[in-house]
Amino acid sequence: MSKVLAVAKRELRSSFNSPVAYAVILGFLVFTSAWLYFVRGFIAANQADLRPYFGVMPIVLAFLAPALTMRSWAEERRLGTYELLLTMPFTEGQLVAGKFLASLAVAALALLLSLPVPLSASLLGSFDAGVIAAQYLGILLEAAAALAVGQWVSSLAKNQVSAFLGGVLLLLALVLVDRIAAFLQIGGLLASLLNWLSLAFHFDAFSRGVVDTRDLAYFAAVSAAALYLSSWNLSRRKWS
Repeated sequence: MSKVLAVAKRELRSSFNSPVAYAVILGFLVFTSAWLYFVRGFIAANQADLRPYFGVMPIVLAFLAPALTMRSWAEERRLGTYELLLTMPFTEGQLVAGKFLASLAVAALALLLSLPVPLSASLLGSFDAGVIAAQYLGILLEAAAALAVGQWVSSLAKNQVSAFLGGVLLLLALVLVDRIAAFLQIGGLLASLLNWLSLAFHFDAFSRGVVDTRDLAYFAAVSAAALYLSSWNLSRRKWS
């Protein structure tokens, strides 16, 4: 665990030594706040409901996660430190886990800094703290899954641009796949499968303040699978 934390600290220092982390956090806070107060007209609507604020989060994460993870391995290759990392006394799994924890810490900081939004909105109405806690838990879990997927794409990509674009496209597909069933009016087993694959579908219960163990298992499974694929891909490249 100490080696994983050492990698995470290195990644955090690297993230905050560049403008990327600051720009991502600022962009996240500005966009989500503008969406709630200006696009959705929260004050004019006169409704004590933050679901519009959290409802856009899955789409936002589809862009935020690749922005945080595009440098994970693509940047290492560009700087020529990729091979050096693989020769250090760390396993591929420890490197992947460390980078994942660092990106998750940045995402958690962005969510923490967004707390003034629901706090200020609470002045306009009465909100259930338990519902807001469930919504933040759901966003954090979805962020973890999205970051794991983003790192996997970065481990496959040759540069940051392709890592970002590939991550965005894949995550948008995972977020919006449940809409396909609704748009095409698909029913039965195929609709259930498309819904099960969707990140947004599994966040929906959290957005209503409901914590479902099936959704917890889904986000954990996606995160674990993507991190395993990242580690496997690095191992394959190391010995190829």
